[in-house]
Amino acid sequence: MTGYGDARHHDEQLAAAVEVRAVNNRYLKVVGKYPDWLAPHEGEIERRVRQFVSRGTVTLQIRVDRVPRAEDFQVNRVALESYWAQVQQSARDLHAPPPTDLGQLLVLQGVVSEANQRHAADEKTLERTLGLLDIALGRFQGFRIEEGAAMARDLEKNLAVIAQQLDEVARQAPQTVNEYRGKLLERVRQAIGESGATLSESDLIREVAIYADRGDINEEITRLRSHLSQFAVFLAEPASTGRKLDFLSQEMFRETNTIGSKANHVGIAHSVVEMKAALEKIREVLQNVE
Repeated sequence: MTGYGDARHHDEQLAAAVEVRAVNNRYLKVVGKYPDWLAPHEGEIERRVRQFVSRGTVTLQIRVDRVPRAEDFQVNRVALESYWAQVQQSARDLHAPPPTDLGQLLVLQGVVSEANQRHAADEKTLERTLGLLDIALGRFQGFRIEEGAAMARDLEKNLAVIAQQLDEVARQAPQTVNEYRGKLLERVRQAIGESGATLSESDLIREVAIYADRGDINEEITRLRSHLSQFAVFLAEPASTGRKLDFLSQEMFRETNTIGSKANHVGIAHSVVEMKAALEKIREVLQNVE
């Protein structure tokens, strides 16, 4: 499931920022972009991530900088005086006017030194950084809860469509045998009238019975209703059930296909098309469910 969360801290000593991003993946993969001094704590960082995420590619970006201070910027007088003396000497050698502006020399290498703004590792900084990670993960989880609620509503809407169409299939299922019997009897009468052949009632009953047995979809209807009920139970669970929901959606698609292939009825075929469309929407949503 996709998600985003961040946390920032700034005081007179430190400027720190943590960002957490996630995209869908079948397995959990944590990708970290953070200072080298956090490498020994990679296991602790991943442990905290696993408390919130069980599947997905999670990208962590952590930056910790020391706030610049006046003493961080120093003029190297030895380098400056050396450059100045050399420029003065060069001016005399070339019979050129001596320079009067020291500012032009400040851009030369080694004249102005800047302290490293990256913060070194210490216990206080580590504690503060991990605290920011927890805050970012909390916001990340809040983002995913809102998105998950929206996806749950979408799934429930499509489940209702399938249940409604399945009721319609169950209502029309008994009619298929009666309709087949009527059509078969009409065709037989026409054939008998043209050829003069005879057909016993038992032959007709046997043919209708074979068709009824071959086209019986009651078992598929029962299983599909069971899958719908189980899907709703999994959807209401607080824990991650993405794998279970994905498996159930495949089973529901299989039962729907079987109903469509066994029931030779126009009305049932229309309901099957509607159920397949709703199932396809469910499977698209489940691609982003943890």
